[in-house]
Amino acid sequence: MADEQQLKVERDGHVLVLTMNNPGRMNALTPPMLTLMAQAWDEIDADDGIRAAILTGAGSAYCVGGDLADGWMVRGSQAGDGSAALAPGKSAGSILTEGLLLSRSLSKPLIAAVNGPCLGGGCEMLQQTDIRIAEEHATFGLPEVKFGMIAGAGSTVRLKRQIPYTKAMEMILTGDPLTAAEAYHFGLVGHVVPTGKSLEKARQIAARIAANGPLAVRNAKASMLSSGWIDEEDARKIERRFVIEVMGSDDAKEGLAAFAAKREPRFTGK
Repeated sequence: MADEQQLKVERDGHVLVLTMNNPGRMNALTPPMLTLMAQAWDEIDADDGIRAAILTGAGSAYCVGGDLADGWMVRGSQAGDGSAALAPGKSAGSILTEGLLLSRSLSKPLIAAVNGPCLGGGCEMLQQTDIRIAEEHATFGLPEVKFGMIAGAGSTVRLKRQIPYTKAMEMILTGDPLTAAEAYHFGLVGHVVPTGKSLEKARQIAARIAANGPLAVRNAKASMLSSGWIDEEDARKIERRFVIEVMGSDDAKEGLAAFAAKREPRFTGK
């Protein structure tokens, strides 16, 4: 498969849909795919016309992580490894951290439409998405320990903050997967939908987000990420900073004016 085909990018108004496209390998991550994903993250953050993004997989799988038979992800996860020249000026490690959203968060909302197995690196990347829809047959797992490895692309830091500590520890230490129903029960996903309906649901949510004030959405996400799991008093200072910027914006004035005039607001993101 040509490298440029391993990630399909579709623009629909203010929404960008990214489809991991390696269906013959259940959308296993490859260096070309992750390179294209890193480029897409840059585009999303740089383009003010993009207000939300959706990530999904081609065929019957979401993403089963890296191809263990190839071994490049193992090499790339080793600290300081710059031996694998996978793209001009890139090492295996840099491709991993950029493409998997390990070293960054998007400024725009990222919605996951999980249409099948979501394992390994796919499940680790899932933890950097903001809203998650799972089809009823989807599974979620971090099987790395079964192969003598560690789910180290953010999971040991993030997962315990997103689902109960004991369940996060069980997933990471046993490698056993969750069903879609279990993932919903423990809060790893927010919606479970029938087979084939995840992208449709994701588009509906993305459209609602895109209709809102872009600056308000961006700062609301930034405030939640920045305040994270720190002391509440310090977190409130961060929240106030983002709130002040939004409340003094043109979008806030436009939103109030549109409400008073009983019309749709015309947001500019300023």
